[in-house]
Amino acid sequence: MNLSSPTVGKPRSTSVSSVTGNIGHPQARPFLTMRLLLSLVVLACIAVGAQAQEENRIAAVVNNDIISMDDLSSRVALVLSSSNIPNTPENRQRLQPRILHQMIDEKLEMQEAKRLNVTVTKEEIDNAVTGIEKRNNMPKGGIEAYLKRVGIPMSALTDQLTAEIAWSNVVRNQLSEDVSVSDEEVNEAMAQIKEDAGQPQSHVSEIYLAVDNPSQDQDVERLATQLIQQIRAGANFSSVAQQFSQSPSSAAGGDIGWVTPNQLPPLLGQALSKMKPGEMSYPLKTPGGYYILYMIDRRIPGQVDPSDIHLSLTEVVFPLPSTASPAQQQHTMAEAQQVSDAAKSCGELAKIGHDHNPPLITQSGDTTAARVSPEIRPTVLQLKLAEASKPIRLSTAPGIAVFMVCSRQEPSSGMPTRDQVSDNLARARLDALARRYLLDLRRSAYVDIRA
Repeated sequence: MNLSSPTVGKPRSTSVSSVTGNIGHPQARPFLTMRLLLSLVVLACIAVGAQAQEENRIAAVVNNDIISMDDLSSRVALVLSSSNIPNTPENRQRLQPRILHQMIDEKLEMQEAKRLNVTVTKEEIDNAVTGIEKRNNMPKGGIEAYLKRVGIPMSALTDQLTAEIAWSNVVRNQLSEDVSVSDEEVNEAMAQIKEDAGQPQSHVSEIYLAVDNPSQDQDVERLATQLIQQIRAGANFSSVAQQFSQSPSSAAGGDIGWVTPNQLPPLLGQALSKMKPGEMSYPLKTPGGYYILYMIDRRIPGQVDPSDIHLSLTEVVFPLPSTASPAQQQHTMAEAQQVSDAAKSCGELAKIGHDHNPPLITQSGDTTAARVSPEIRPTVLQLKLAEASKPIRLSTAPGIAVFMVCSRQEPSSGMPTRDQVSDNLARARLDALARRYLLDLRRSAYVDIRA
């Protein structure tokens, strides 16, 4: 056999022309056309699949902006963690629609800020983060370290803070000139305060859930009931108010200060008059939405405001990961209880903290009760000097804490001044205008919810 024969035994050529055919040959053109068509079909399928995958990751479209499913998931995790609500599939499913609604409002607020050339500086964000850390007795950088430990990106918090600050600046710039309080109004308010002298006042926090459309009424009422259940199960009222309440008081954890029942709408005043310190109301329906009230304390006007009491504290935290087993939780709680029973002075409690590795002690200098985290404030105010608290499970940090009051100074009592009354009236008026402003933005917006 002739191995050089062109037809027998010769390896097939692997040149380009042998693979694609002779392009110049008429019979080769149909093969080329078919191959190009197949390639285009494959590319089109890939593009359609990628587009579908991308659309599936969009939670909502707000005018020209999108909210991704990743952003929504991170915010849900942040809300659950900061509110001490268990991160279960059921809780995520229940709370996700409301959290998405809040994120949509934030997009509208940021879009309005951009339209008006209102910006937020890094310094403003840093100050807001520092404020959160101070209110929760955390060191500088503590909130970022905590979020990293629990797997939540810092952007979930900074995005929320940016929207809050931007909207506050917008409202102040656009609406402040429309707010005025006359001397007659201040006189009337002062007269009412004097008339209420001797009547009990209640220190109240609130959660307000607006009903923008009658069709939302049942959903909002259901959410209010769910939040009450979570708070009774251990969630922190102040943190829940910060995340869910649509009242301007949400920035202060829902705290509206000292009020008498007749300073509130009739339904809220009636409910408040029947409550005791430490009690929470059921969902209270008003024309604009639902309220949840929490009574922090009660006093007679002219007596000392507990929020103004000056304190110095010592705190020891026993670490407890969020993934701790029931046995670990029980062991850590027992260890904290032993320390609570044994420590008889701030020095002894501080030594226990220093003996841990790393040290787990925090000692605050002179501060007011108002600056103490709302989560522990009621307990701290009830402590005597050098009396250790019972172990407290923290929602702002993974651990169990024991506190002790090292010094305490009672403030002088006094009635509110005219300037304070005027500021309160102006703030309430500005808050009402801000709610109307946001409602107008919602009505004119294009919103496509896909989650």
